[in-house]
Amino acid sequence: MCAATYPPASGTPRLYGAETPTTHAGRTPKLKIMPRIESFPPIENPTASILILGSMPGKESLRAGQYYAHQRNAFWPIMGELVGAAPVLPYEQRIKKLKFSGIALWDVLASCTRHSSMDADIEADSICPNDFASFFLKHPQVTHIFFNGTMAEQCFHKHVRPLLEPLLENRPLLYQRLPSTSPANASIRYEQKLKAWKVNFKGILRER
Repeated sequence: MCAATYPPASGTPRLYGAETPTTHAGRTPKLKIMPRIESFPPIENPTASILILGSMPGKESLRAGQYYAHQRNAFWPIMGELVGAAPVLPYEQRIKKLKFSGIALWDVLASCTRHSSMDADIEADSICPNDFASFFLKHPQVTHIFFNGTMAEQCFHKHVRPLLEPLLENRPLLYQRLPSTSPANASIRYEQKLKAWKVNFKGILRER
């Protein structure tokens, strides 16, 4: 159902830029190519009961090959408060704590084009969602889906949920959007974000 394929069916990369680029005499005009980016495999185990979904990793995360790698992203500080997966721990130890607590981590989008780390810069016609049908078949204990911000929620309900309804019609799931942990969500203080996440995770986390 992806609006764009990667690589393009024509075998040539899709170009993004002005339709009529400005030129200088004697020079070949240049069009800006927006790279297609891909998300990470999910962090999960078969007994996960909670799924946290972002939209697409930002540039810092893609460079590091780690979820929520930006130093000012509040995700790992919040996970430190909730399940002990604090940012001072090595990445692999944080992942183990998430898994032990029954938390799976993924992004709604498998790939897209985007020229910055901002969700607003995602090209709508480039969106290709992850394979959630296979994910839910392999994770029958997932009961809660939390969206890390508005873009993740919107993309899931538009591009994923309609395809899942026949598969999940007898499987009740709780969907909840939480304040984005991104530093771009600066209008909400860290303390407010933490409180919202704590309230929604209360009573559903496994004992540490």
